[in-house]
Amino acid sequence: MPAYDPDLARLLEMIRQAARPAFEALTPEQARQAYAASWDILQPPAQEVASVRDVTIHTNAGGLALRIYRGAGTPASEALPCTLYLHGGGWVIGNLDSHDRLCRQLANEARICVVAVDYRLAPEHRFPAAIDDCASAWRWLHEQASDLQIDPARLGVAGDSAGGNLAAVLALMARDGTLPPCKLQALLYPATDLTAASAGYARVTEGVPLTDKTMHYFIGHYTPEARDRLDWRASPAFAASLAGLPKTLVLTVAHDPLCEEGRDYAKRLEDADVAVTCIHLADHMHGMLTQGKVVRAAVVVSGFVSQWIGQALRQD
Repeated sequence: MPAYDPDLARLLEMIRQAARPAFEALTPEQARQAYAASWDILQPPAQEVASVRDVTIHTNAGGLALRIYRGAGTPASEALPCTLYLHGGGWVIGNLDSHDRLCRQLANEARICVVAVDYRLAPEHRFPAAIDDCASAWRWLHEQASDLQIDPARLGVAGDSAGGNLAAVLALMARDGTLPPCKLQALLYPATDLTAASAGYARVTEGVPLTDKTMHYFIGHYTPEARDRLDWRASPAFAASLAGLPKTLVLTVAHDPLCEEGRDYAKRLEDADVAVTCIHLADHMHGMLTQGKVVRAAVVVSGFVSQWIGQALRQD
């Protein structure tokens, strides 16, 4: 019997009783609707922030929606540190609303500006559309730093799951000079190897919402051409070197097909002399940061993530 946190065990029983179909049994649009139906059930109420506004920026692909938060109690005139937040959802589901509450908590507890990106989703927009959108948002942050009242020397990138994948790619691009500099990356149960070669795919095959089959469904929509999965922009684990990357936080959870590849990525970072903080939770599952209404540990862990980001952005 797997070792589950008691709150997680209760959540899994709720899921079993609801008998909802697995994401891989649904069309992408049905999966988006099913995911949206879970937000109020799983996530705590939204926190008030100092300000929140939606903007649309112009990119080569058209308009790109962003949501900009400033943490509660931060002066409007202060140039805040800022984190670009990239939501999870397998590159197929999720949007600005799916992670709105998490972004509010991050802005408040880190006392920073958070900018969330409504990047294009697969299968309508396949690899590398999401990367292109996130890169456009990163460039825009640097270009508009003065108007946004953010400190261009204190910008970081964070994301969970597919968003962690995109965050890792942006950090590599920034290191290589393709994008402006990045002060930190926070990779929260990230996907790093889209070839699905890590041991987690054989280990996590049932019992939780995200299994090997679910990941194959998401990966197939995002990278239908198998050769693209060998590109480091899809699978940052295939980057030739991780040396020179910024301070990094990696969160992994055991009941997750992505666990081993996340831990392997953290070990590579450590071996490359990157300052890396690793958190591993042996009794939780993928997606726990957006389950805080049911899983009480999620509030504690997301609080640590927020505090880590806030502190790391302010360090010289």
